[in-house]
Amino acid sequence: MSDDKRRPRPAAQYGPTAEAVAQNVKRLREARGLTIYALSGALGTAGRPITASAIAKIERQQRQVTVDDLAALAVVLKVSPSALFLPLKDGPHETVEVTGAGSVSAEDAWEWADGNRPLKMTPGTDMTELLEFELYSRPAGRRSTFNAGRELFMKSEARNANVIKELERDRTEGGGNGPSVD
Repeated sequence: MSDDKRRPRPAAQYGPTAEAVAQNVKRLREARGLTIYALSGALGTAGRPITASAIAKIERQQRQVTVDDLAALAVVLKVSPSALFLPLKDGPHETVEVTGAGSVSAEDAWEWADGNRPLKMTPGTDMTELLEFELYSRPAGRRSTFNAGRELFMKSEARNANVIKELERDRTEGGGNGPSVD
């Protein structure tokens, strides 16, 4: 392909999540007392080498972070991945920008990032959306709503079984009209 037919590569566009990652990498690196060189070395030891100059570029939003980079940074900085991609605020009246969602409550963003509930829920379908979120977001043993629902169902079934036993006992012992409702 000749130079006159080659299309220039578009510049990478960084959104609010990239900005949060950049700020959080720098904040956490400094909080851990790591230089850019020490973080680079730790990433290399962890099997995801990122040069010191690349880390500096990440912190200045001049280099994109891949999902693998994000995971390795979280491991080395000893935080969850969500600690990297959301701003460090969670007040009920604070908002944050999330790529693809726009401005949302900081509290809702953290609940979503931590896997607790959908980022946005449609009024009137809360339980359905929550159940679907857990169904598609979590392995079976990690589905708190399903597990809580199963426990409630089991307790309900046990209560129902006890009520049925009482009704049967009352009927067979001559009560005939069922339990009294005084």
